[in-house]
Parts: sequence; structure tokens; C-alpha cells
Amino acid sequence: MHRLTVQYFSPADPATFDERYEAVHVPLVRALPGIRSFTLTRPKALGGAGPYLVAELWFDDADALDAALGSPEMKAAGEDAATYEVASVVMFSGEVHEKLA
Repeated sequence: MHRLTVQYFSPADPATFDERYEAVHVPLVRALPGIRSFTLTRPKALGGAGPYLVAELWFDDADALDAALGSPEMKAAGEDAATYEVASVVMFSGEVHEKLA
């Protein structure tokens, strides 16, 4: 599995961010080709400042992630994401390895 993680920090207006994100951005992400799972987390930092929202987009493999990243649907999602008033956005991706004790 491969995961794309997006962290949003300190929206200017959290209520407006939440409303628009749910109404506009979530449907755009759900339309991505090859997406297997899409989760949202509002984490509570255990020390220091944490992100306001973390989005995780899961794909079967690197090829599926690459296809989604190059798709018109991702272009639309990226254009929408650029309109949100947040202090910063951090994106990263990688292969997920499950380790069991």
C-alpha cells in the first residue's frame, strides 16, 4: 500500500474551512482514480503544535498513486486546496509497511 498524507495547519477560520472542505474538497478527493481509502483526522498534539487536519489517501501501490497524482481529478483537488486559507500545508507520500509485534 502507498499513502499520500496531507497536513493542514491553523486555518484562518476553522468553521469555514471545515464547511468548505467537507462540501467541496472531500468529493474531489473521493473521485481520484485508484483511491482505496480516504481518512480525515483532527489530531490532538501531545506536545507542541500539531496540524489542524490530517488527510490520508491510500492506494494499492506506487503506480496507482502516481496515476492519481497525474490525473485531472488530482489537478482539480489541488486547485481547490490552494484556495484554503491555512498557515501551511505539508504533503508527503510513501510505502506503508505493517509491522506486527
